[in-house]
Amino acid sequence: MSEKSNKNDGNYTIVGTNIDEVKKLNAQSGLSYNEVKELLARTTGGQGTAMYSNTDVEESKKK
Repeated sequence: MSEKSNKNDGNYTIVGTNIDEVKKLNAQSGLSYNEVKELLARTTGGQGTAMYSNTDVEESKKK
């Protein structure tokens, strides 16, 4: 049995959740969890945040 069934006005799950509406609301909800982590890492620093850094380490060492 398929997880989705088609109704007249969109894609729905078996229990009746409108998939298109959920996607629309998610797009309007703001930052994702990973986007928040990246923003915090860039603006506050901290341990384990090197992957989000845009600092040139070699340039900083020269200064």
